[in-house]
Amino acid sequence: MLGNIGPVGILLIVIIALILFGPNKLPELGRAFGRTLREFKEGTKELLKDDDNPEAEKGSRTTAADRQQRTEVEGQFTEVRAEDKPSDSAKDKRLPD
Repeated sequence: MLGNIGPVGILLIVIIALILFGPNKLPELGRAFGRTLREFKEGTKELLKDDDNPEAEKGSRTTAADRQQRTEVEGQFTEVRAEDKPSDSAKDKRLPD
């Protein structure tokens, strides 16, 4: 999208920004925009790193208590799944086809 903007288009954008914000406010806006982009980039890198290796200790924010709670919840989930499976006696009680 922005790759199609030529030098004339960039110059026009800069002139409009100068008119709207003034020469004193423009550097502040540029710094704020740069910080925002940097934080976004770091956040996405962290999310991608966590997705690639969810059990990684280095740089991970999960604590031992979080891991223990996750293990307990997963155990409860498997118990519920085991209860949902029909037993052999339940198959016998079904009506014939």
